[in-house]
Amino acid sequence: MKTKFSLLFYIRKPKNYISGPMPVWVRITVSGKRAETPSGRECDPTRWNASAGRANGTKEEVRAFNAYLDDLQGKVYEAHRQLTEAGALITAETIRNKFMGKAEKPRLLLEIFTEHNKKMAALVGEEYAKGTLCRYETSLKHTREFLRWKYNLLDIDIKQIDHAFLTEYEFYLRSERKCANNSAVKYLKNFGKIIRICLANRWLIYNPFLNYKNKIKTVDRVFLTTEELQKLATKTMVTERLEQVRDIFVFCCFTGLAYADVKKLRRHEIVTGVDGEKWLSVNRLKTDVPSRIPLLPTALMLIERYAGHPHCENGGKVLPVLSNQKMNSYLKEIADVCGIPKPITFHIARHTFATTVTLLNGVPIESVSKMLGHTNIQTTQHYAKILDIKVGADMALLRKKYAVI
Repeated sequence: MKTKFSLLFYIRKPKNYISGPMPVWVRITVSGKRAETPSGRECDPTRWNASAGRANGTKEEVRAFNAYLDDLQGKVYEAHRQLTEAGALITAETIRNKFMGKAEKPRLLLEIFTEHNKKMAALVGEEYAKGTLCRYETSLKHTREFLRWKYNLLDIDIKQIDHAFLTEYEFYLRSERKCANNSAVKYLKNFGKIIRICLANRWLIYNPFLNYKNKIKTVDRVFLTTEELQKLATKTMVTERLEQVRDIFVFCCFTGLAYADVKKLRRHEIVTGVDGEKWLSVNRLKTDVPSRIPLLPTALMLIERYAGHPHCENGGKVLPVLSNQKMNSYLKEIADVCGIPKPITFHIARHTFATTVTLLNGVPIESVSKMLGHTNIQTTQHYAKILDIKVGADMALLRKKYAVI
């Protein structure tokens, strides 16, 4: 793409100037931004023609002086032509550097990616969750290993990233890293943020993602049915530790809290709601979005059950939550004990609240979205799509209605 620029020769008065010739400077302007450099020649100000950018006169020395400036002008225009043909970023500085023979320092992908992650790490707990940083660190690791696998490089100039680079990177994630579709798309989405940083800083003029298409596939979310939830909630556990993990899981089935939110939940976040009943008033750790949840009887019972637990009394916490890894490990054991043939993880409690506890019992999707702390109701609609049970129940009522016709 051609970029218009202007070129000006002018004389600059030196510091402490009294009299005599002044140095002639070259000024290159692109989009209102300037880059300047001395021409290496001087001119008597009485001979200088500012509008022409040349010296007045017909003597041989004046003609030679003007010819020198003409030659410089030709070199600047040639530098602009070469940059344009190479598809390089056109700025006043890049034209000047090309004209002067200065090599532009390459911007390296992994250096930019690493710097981005360092800044993100400094803002963990304020603008970013720790999990977000972990995902970008993993994305950086995959990018580094891809460069070695495909190009045998430790880093790469960002100007070499094009559509072919992206398709090869996607192939690497799917084949070598064995990433499922949604994981591969998310890693490329993280990579896309680094590209947008480069575009915003004008280190890149072409967006390699421009014609790149990829789509997240909708995944059916696992949740417990009413019967499975009842079985899990009433089953006698063989150890106190399994019972504790089960209770916390059930609490989240009836509140919709994610692991990070129930782990940090404190007693002062239990408030009296507009209806005079007990509510949870929390901000989601992931998005910092307010979430207001009326407490159902089962949830209230579990809060009271652990009110005197040492972990809760000493830390002001509502429940004695273990690490996510341990919770998920024990939940697999609990599922086996209860005879539930599903891959249960702690996050399934949130899915169960959205489906079995609320939507299947006629709670409007707008209310469910509000309680879950979703920023977009489309996120909540993913749960509604999988409720064949609800569809069946609704159609059964419709059959009864039309059975009398």
